[in-house]
Amino acid sequence: MELKEQLNLDKLPKHVAIIMDGNGRWAKEKGKLRVFGHNQGVESVRQAVEAAVEIGIPFLTLYAFSTENWKRPKLEVTALMEILVNAINKETKTLMKNGVRLNTIGDIELLPSSCSRLLLKAIEKTSSNTNCTLTLALSYSSRQEIVEATKHITQRVLDGELKIEEVDEALFANNLETAGIPDPELMIRTSGEQRISNFLLWQLAYSELYFVDKLWPDFNKQDFYEAIIAYQKRERRFGLTSEQLS
Repeated sequence: MELKEQLNLDKLPKHVAIIMDGNGRWAKEKGKLRVFGHNQGVESVRQAVEAAVEIGIPFLTLYAFSTENWKRPKLEVTALMEILVNAINKETKTLMKNGVRLNTIGDIELLPSSCSRLLLKAIEKTSSNTNCTLTLALSYSSRQEIVEATKHITQRVLDGELKIEEVDEALFANNLETAGIPDPELMIRTSGEQRISNFLLWQLAYSELYFVDKLWPDFNKQDFYEAIIAYQKRERRFGLTSEQLS
């Protein structure tokens, strides 16, 4: 039986988040520059998006570029931005075909103007699509996101728009960049590393974490399905006991 046929379509996560790790190591293993790995990683993005659409997962978030990544060598950062521009140019038609709405979180004002302009154009063009929302975390820092949400809420309290007693988890979540998007039930990280690297710190509070040894350029639909199957075998208790759930 194929992996896809083993999925329980009534027990799919509504939101899957992925830390796409290992492009550089993949290239190094093949004696290539790191940029070669980033280029190859675009195909894995396509595989993950297609897999999500095919089985009916409505939200997919990919950690594409962190604020810490700006510290990488300038040549690599420039190449990454060019890859992003080319990918947006090439893939917008595919997103439209598959009914995928493009979204972004992070400080995209830090991106080169050519990149942010194309990104915003693609977001606008795909805005009416409803099959899946693909969120790219670009120039993203979860700690910074939390700080900015705190500042915004604090200012509203100081301005008299909010009472301190009104500040709760729901209000805080609605001031994050992911407002309106359900928290991920499953977070996948490739390359064998087992950490969340400043990614969706608030949103991942009760997510199932799935770590796979494959480097991102080797990740494909079958790996995506394996992660979903592993998720479906887990008992999600949210602080309760097994007996309480049953």
